[in-house]
Amino acid sequence: MAIENLSPALRAPASSRPYPKANRGYGKRSAPDQCPSRAGDFMLLPERERYIAGYVDHLPDGAAMDIKSLARNIPLYGQMAVGSALRALGVAGHLRHAQCRVEERGQVRWVTRTFWSRTARDNEWWGAFLDAENDRASQEAAATTTPQLPPRVPAEAPAPQAGAQPPTPAPATPAEPAAQPASPAPVPVVPQQRTPEPAPGHPSSAYLALAQLGRIEARLALSAADCAVLEPLAAQWFARGVDANYLTHALTSGIPARVGSPIGFVRRRLNDKIPPHLPITPTPATPDTPTRRLMAECTECGTPGHPGALPDGLCRPCHTPDLDPVHEQATGADAERDVRGLVAELRGMLKRP
Repeated sequence: MAIENLSPALRAPASSRPYPKANRGYGKRSAPDQCPSRAGDFMLLPERERYIAGYVDHLPDGAAMDIKSLARNIPLYGQMAVGSALRALGVAGHLRHAQCRVEERGQVRWVTRTFWSRTARDNEWWGAFLDAENDRASQEAAATTTPQLPPRVPAEAPAPQAGAQPPTPAPATPAEPAAQPASPAPVPVVPQQRTPEPAPGHPSSAYLALAQLGRIEARLALSAADCAVLEPLAAQWFARGVDANYLTHALTSGIPARVGSPIGFVRRRLNDKIPPHLPITPTPATPDTPTRRLMAECTECGTPGHPGALPDGLCRPCHTPDLDPVHEQATGADAERDVRGLVAELRGMLKRP
């Protein structure tokens, strides 16, 4: 039996692992004005930082840049090593983290954006770049919140139909004699409208507060006619900013053991204990300072702040970490010894002729 081809079929090349994409608004963002990619871009960095920088540089915009995603796709280093490398890349001027304020569907949230530059930049360049990104984000937010009205389309006259005949002009009629001016018609007299009173089913708050007095204090029981008479006085209390509880407490506190005329007693208290008008204090005008929508973020601990307050992408505690207590004690002893030696040397110089 003849066999035409004894070699097995060539295997298809394995597809490269897709880059993990970050959520909308997160992920990598390339900085502008970068040098073209070359073989020796990160040769001045240590081996670990050079390897991770080369991997990050080849990631597309929008790829996940968090420590867990990078450590999952870089088999040589774990999360601690990747975090330390990102910090070193931020100090070298290749990386900056920033928090951006995003408003969607009436909700406000802060998203973390990672800006990457193949070319190392200094702190001044990153500060100017983040300020420009903040202005651009503010303009985009203002454009989305301002409603855009659709352009008005002028109404066009309907086109004449094909085959339609033009309208025939009406025959001229002889001019009629001018009509005599008619006497002006009498203007009907409209009766004066009365202010509608509240319906019985929907009494006012003042009426309800007066009606509840009899249930709270039996000596101040008022009839429906009494409540209607005293309602304007109670309404003045509500107009001055008090509520029903305040009014009830003012009318029922400290009443005598016997009240001969409840309506007279309540009328007297409504007139004597009416609260004063409180002046409306104007709210001091605050300067119209625009809210910053983009805040730089510390690469190590994630503390937000102004780009000028985060040199090398690190906050002050992360930029100058505390020394080891043993090292601090040794440093203090050396400093004390140096001071003693310097004082002894100065004393010896004074003793010389």
